[in-house]
Amino acid sequence: MKVRLYALACLLSILAPLEAETFRTTLKGSIEVSPHKPEGKSLTLTYIDSVVVSLTQDAAFLRGIELELKVPQIYLKYRSSVGLSIYKGNKEILKPGVIDFDLERLAFEIIPAKLQAVYQIPLRQGHGLKTSPYVTVPTGIIPPQSFPLVLRLMPLIKGLSEEVETMEFVLTVRPIVADEGALRLNIKTPEAMKDRPFTVLIDGAVIPDYSKERILKTGEHHLSIVSEDFRTESRTFFIERAKTADLTIDLRDTTPLLVFEAPENTKIFFDDTLVTNPRQSQLVEPGLHTVRFQVGDYSVIKQLLIEKGKTYRIALIIDVDIKDE
Repeated sequence: MKVRLYALACLLSILAPLEAETFRTTLKGSIEVSPHKPEGKSLTLTYIDSVVVSLTQDAAFLRGIELELKVPQIYLKYRSSVGLSIYKGNKEILKPGVIDFDLERLAFEIIPAKLQAVYQIPLRQGHGLKTSPYVTVPTGIIPPQSFPLVLRLMPLIKGLSEEVETMEFVLTVRPIVADEGALRLNIKTPEAMKDRPFTVLIDGAVIPDYSKERILKTGEHHLSIVSEDFRTESRTFFIERAKTADLTIDLRDTTPLLVFEAPENTKIFFDDTLVTNPRQSQLVEPGLHTVRFQVGDYSVIKQLLIEKGKTYRIALIIDVDIKDE
């Protein structure tokens, strides 16, 4: 029991580098942790082996990483003879082989006398991971910028028997994915108005720097863009887990728009001026205006008050009224 308590205390010291260490180890390979590969990757290690663990570029979606160590049954006979250390300071992914390292040790654990040990290493604040009878969660955090890490098995006792030398431990490293995704927002403005201000809101909260990719909870969200110089834009968008949504919005100025709908061969006059291309949206000035539809000798005249920042759809509807008397 004393050995186990000591080992746990060592692992829970992931708060700052303990010290720099120079050591030689056999690098068995590398494991890249990705939120899109929840199954993780496994490597078989002996008591003198190590592995490099790196993160993909979308590590922002990770709450942490899970280390699962499957221990051979014969190790129970040689309990407390092998340890697990975690190091930072490695700047590249190296090829397998015998390598000399000079790295800062972040944590140390005496491998416990049980057939499986699971550790969940937090990568950020508010991770929500908790220690249980089956999982150990350190109180410290290893931020993504500390990666790649080196995980090393190491003998703790001299003169180990051949049984210990041939023991095989299976290390599996998996991502712990947050229930989050990201929004990448691209807002375009007319060239002549590129310096005009506007405000971006997501779910009612002002976003000071909309150009930065933003992490959001999965599900439905609402975006609004308000300005005195541009039309108000509103969008509903969805965020998927560990995915980035791209949203492009073209801002338009507040000049009112007219959209006409009328049967073929209808002449449309706006303020007594013939509309030459009625199928195209028309830019107009705010104020009181007159629109006239003319079909043959039949005319319909309407007055309308045009307001800034609005689009008006003006349609001529011709109907036939049939009554049975």
